[in-house]
Amino acid sequence: MRIAIGSDHAGHSLKQHLIEHLGRKGVHVRDFGTDSTESMDYPDTAHPVAEAVGTGDSDLGVVICGSGNGVNMTANKHPGIRSALAWNPEIAALARQHNNANVLALPARFIDDDEAVQILDAFLAASFEG
Repeated sequence: MRIAIGSDHAGHSLKQHLIEHLGRKGVHVRDFGTDSTESMDYPDTAHPVAEAVGTGDSDLGVVICGSGNGVNMTANKHPGIRSALAWNPEIAALARQHNNANVLALPARFIDDDEAVQILDAFLAASFEG
């Protein structure tokens, strides 16, 4: 599995935690930044993640900002992208099962690292039910 991931400054720490988690699971991760907590614009990472998923270079994507809303809206501007904002594992699983989501948007300011791992794992474990 190939996952594209990107965050703005508010999600940098959470993104790094998720990259480490995915690495331990043997998942290939393509990191689209940011590489620091210095202020930056979330579209600068959300667009490349969505493009990677939309072109098939990555199977799924994860985008992170403070509320999750900005990166979610940005990703959904791309053809073929079905980005879903999730704040708990059930919402993440339902987004895959019922809506065939291919990008997960996370709200870094409203969830902790452990919650994010549970949300991501639920997203990855679920499949579209048709």
